[in-house]
Amino acid sequence: MDINKKVLLLAVAKKRQEESLQDVLAMLENAHVFSRKEGKRLLKELKREQLVDASGLTPKGAMLAKEIEEEFRL
Repeated sequence: MDINKKVLLLAVAKKRQEESLQDVLAMLENAHVFSRKEGKRLLKELKREQLVDASGLTPKGAMLAKEIEEEFRL
């Protein structure tokens, strides 16, 4: 998994309940992590891989996000 997908997955994991997935994409775009177009493409990939759904992370996505968070701590 590339670094941008990992960052997006972690951002979705850390989002507040009142934030939407579009809010997360906007936040990452404003931080110049990637463009909105790239973010939408990555989000579609995460949905296709069943890591993210309309409400946020799936159980599979949550487990992977925890692993990625540990990887970034090292």
